[in-house]
Amino acid sequence: MDQQLSALASAHGVATWYENADRHRVEVADDVVRAVLAEMGVVEHTPPPPKVRVVREGPDTPPLGYHRLDDGQELIVTPRRLPPVEPAWGWMLQLYALHSPGSWGIGDYADLRDFASKSGAGVVLVNPVQAITPALPVQRSPYSPSSRRFANPIYLRVTETDEFHRADPATKQAVAALAPPHTDLIDYDAVWTAKQRALELLWPGTADPMPDDLRDFATFCALAERHGPDWRRWPADLRRPGHPAVAAARAELAGRVAFHAWLQRLCERQLTAARTASTAKIVHDLPVGVDPAGADAWALQDVLASDVTVGAPPDAFSQQGQDWNLPPWRPDKLAEQGYRPFRDVIRSVLRHADGIRVDHVAGLFRLWWIPPGRPASEGTYVYYDADAMLGILALEGHLAGAMVVGEDLGTVPDEVTEAMHDRGVLSSSVLYFERDPDVAPGTAEPLLPPKRWPVDAMASISTHDLPTTAGFLRAENARVRAELGLLDDPDGERARAEAAKREMLAALDAHGLLPADASEQELVVALHRLLATAASRLLLTSPQDALGEPRQPNLPGTVDEYPNWRIPLPVPIDVLLADPTLRSSVAALRDARPDGVSPG
Repeated sequence: MDQQLSALASAHGVATWYENADRHRVEVADDVVRAVLAEMGVVEHTPPPPKVRVVREGPDTPPLGYHRLDDGQELIVTPRRLPPVEPAWGWMLQLYALHSPGSWGIGDYADLRDFASKSGAGVVLVNPVQAITPALPVQRSPYSPSSRRFANPIYLRVTETDEFHRADPATKQAVAALAPPHTDLIDYDAVWTAKQRALELLWPGTADPMPDDLRDFATFCALAERHGPDWRRWPADLRRPGHPAVAAARAELAGRVAFHAWLQRLCERQLTAARTASTAKIVHDLPVGVDPAGADAWALQDVLASDVTVGAPPDAFSQQGQDWNLPPWRPDKLAEQGYRPFRDVIRSVLRHADGIRVDHVAGLFRLWWIPPGRPASEGTYVYYDADAMLGILALEGHLAGAMVVGEDLGTVPDEVTEAMHDRGVLSSSVLYFERDPDVAPGTAEPLLPPKRWPVDAMASISTHDLPTTAGFLRAENARVRAELGLLDDPDGERARAEAAKREMLAALDAHGLLPADASEQELVVALHRLLATAASRLLLTSPQDALGEPRQPNLPGTVDEYPNWRIPLPVPIDVLLADPTLRSSVAALRDARPDGVSPG
């Protein structure tokens, strides 16, 4: 690579090489670097001076917060470190999977309230509940929302709105008649169609004042109903929020704009009610990006690299790399705008939460950018100002009095986790992944005893992208992927799955937790008892894990081949919480994390 291109890339945080999962240096092709620079709008060799400074608090800094200096520059003072998180046990909850007699084919905010208040946990981590585009087909993945700044109305409990309670008997009957029938798999389109019609019957028809960001979001929703869910295919003059044609359309569609703004107010009320009613701290999950066809990509296109997608480079898990089809922030535009778009996203989550979990927290440090028209393997890393991004995340957590957790699983540089811990941000530890690095070079890393896991961590047996406890014990992940034709070496994958099970059983035995002639249910409980020995501050399990449900919520590498995000729990909330296996599983976690007892 010539020196001029290398210097230009370095000045704008574009990697010209990277270290792969095997710790080998990989050179990035010149044309890929040029393509990424072009998508960043680079026309000069030196980036413009930032209009914002982000520093840590110290004896010579103003108080924590956001300050405007005399020279017009903005100064952001971030906390040196967040306070320690109180030890607790809790749940990782896929909200859509819950059900009760009052919910309509999908878990809802009232189910969240009831589960969080009845489960006895100290923490409930909820899958992303950010907004969908209100058009069919409904996006099922909670990790590809239309907007990260607004809430998902598909989770509304229609019959617990004030408008329903005030409705006349005929309207109540008409609303109740719209409830969709129970299905073995969640039918998002049917649920949204039914709830939207019911809410239209209840809408009072008023147009309350709304802030600009809500006005733009509600306008997008109204336009999506008329022109389709992908703004990039709308008439050209509607593709920019500030165009006069958008203002004219907003006036024409004033009723629908007001309706969608009203739905957001209902979401806020029910999310707040869920938090208020629970003694558990509710932690909401923040996905790494947004749908490129959705509301934020339309409204924030000046600060997003709209033609780029992010993902991951090739590794052993995905030999061709991964394309997540999510547009990244432009680091230069974030700095120019004082990181306000990023701050707005964090605040929207913390507005109705006691904590935030940041998916793929390494994205605050660097993201794998894939230029348009390229495969996932032909990308490169773009670096962000990690001190600024992590500092602002910590500052918003401090201002909200909230805990902050980062998902740092997979191939993540050590400096990411170290920087998180330095700021008081919890990392993530998973039983299947924690390995002992203190072994002789060239030998396989054994499982790390949980008592040696990081203290400043949220620990669990599994995640929504991995086999459940029962699925792991049955090698379901290998079986399902083999049946779907996703494996080049099915026999080898089955053998690896069996070896992983033997290794886990040996770990249980070494801890004196392996029952003789154990049944699957007893092994599920034993794995939770092993998790309970972890040093980490937070010990979390999922209903699927504690119940012994074999199906995992999401199977990476699939879209429609597997029912991702569509699998309901086999029993309603009240039956779920009374299940003997579940109660035995969480008993170990509860005993390990009673109130006020320090971990380790």
